[in-house]
Amino acid sequence: MSRRVLAAMSGVLTPLPPITLDEVLAEATLQTRVDRKYLVPTGTSVELVTRLRDRFAVLEIDGQRCFRYESVYFDTPSHGLYRQHLQRRRYRYKVRTRSYLDSGECSFEVKLKGNRSETVKSRMPYPLADRARLTEPAWRFLAEQLRTAYGVGVDHRLRPALTTTYRRSTLVNRVEHARLTCDIDLRFFDGDAALLNPQLRANPWHRTLRQLTPSG
Repeated sequence: MSRRVLAAMSGVLTPLPPITLDEVLAEATLQTRVDRKYLVPTGTSVELVTRLRDRFAVLEIDGQRCFRYESVYFDTPSHGLYRQHLQRRRYRYKVRTRSYLDSGECSFEVKLKGNRSETVKSRMPYPLADRARLTEPAWRFLAEQLRTAYGVGVDHRLRPALTTTYRRSTLVNRVEHARLTCDIDLRFFDGDAALLNPQLRANPWHRTLRQLTPSG
């Protein structure tokens, strides 16, 4: 990661008032929400956060405002869950573990696509050492979520398919109960490779991939 990027984000976050983790959970749990994701240049992120200084606070733990995350996504050998999202199926879901590497905490999460494009996330505490595999409690938790939400069973072919690592800062609007997360230093790993998978269709993102993938 460029030190310039980290320094730029750290600098723009410094003037924001701090908010504790307990306050974040109380003010903006947002387990049912509408998500919007944008890939933007560093300068745009800095400008955005600068404009939000009077409305948002930033999560701070032990004086730190930028935290290391790791997510392990599970899918079938044929990438069935990915294809559900590609085809924009009405009832689709994601299965992952989310690790907070600075604190050593971990959770198992199931993200369901609900009505009106809402994302409904359910989670349970998870052993950090098991983050790259599904334990029996995780299988039971997933089965319950799918049965309750969609009336379907579990696909037992799920296995680790993608690992992502990044650094995240979390901004919270105490009045409107909104949350904004800024991620930098994104890295993606499929087994031992840190490359895009050319065998998977990516129709909705062709233009973006052409702009961001180095040539040659």
